[in-house]
Amino acid sequence: MDDALVRTRIPAELMVDLGVEPQTSSQAAAFTEAFLNNSLQDPSRHDVKNMLSHKAVILGHTRPKDEKNRRKKKRAKGLNARQKKAMKIYQIKTEHQRYELFLPLHELWRQYIIDLCGGLKANSNPQSVQQKLVKADFHGAIISVVRSKCPSYVGTEGILVQEFKHVFKIITKENKLKVIPKRNSVFAVEINGFVSNIYGNKFEQRASERSAKKFKVRGTIDL
Repeated sequence: MDDALVRTRIPAELMVDLGVEPQTSSQAAAFTEAFLNNSLQDPSRHDVKNMLSHKAVILGHTRPKDEKNRRKKKRAKGLNARQKKAMKIYQIKTEHQRYELFLPLHELWRQYIIDLCGGLKANSNPQSVQQKLVKADFHGAIISVVRSKCPSYVGTEGILVQEFKHVFKIITKENKLKVIPKRNSVFAVEINGFVSNIYGNKFEQRASERSAKKFKVRGTIDL
């Protein structure tokens, strides 16, 4: 834009329409200096008169908001454990405790694991597969208890329908819902000929927490 056009006086007719009054050069300079002093974050660090000699001044400072008038955004609070228990959110109704209802979930899980492990081919590295499995989601997996300090759990097999921090909930082929504690139990999972053992003592986290956990390669755990 032409500098002369910027400095052109506003026509008298437009002044009436805008409701402004003409100012002398000294009044305009005083207003501009006061405006800069009020807008700059630390006016003492700037030479205002030197800044006025430039054609453009960038004002990047925003005035601090009043803490008392600031609205705090409230995050929506989720349900606590007592409320979830009262609403029976995690309870599977008796009519839904049927093995065949969860077979489609198992097929989805099986395809998910195959994709996660890069196809599970015969030449796949077992250690690499195991490292991916420990962080995987097991909802839908067919798991069986191979070892446990409680002999009555050994041999139990079914589709994993719910995983909590300390227990697995599985549906057996007899349409029974079994709650198996992770601690002091060893589980087996079979996918395309690969059999992986899950040591419950190392799985005492929620599925979401386990996906971000770093597992160290250690020896087996005696029950």
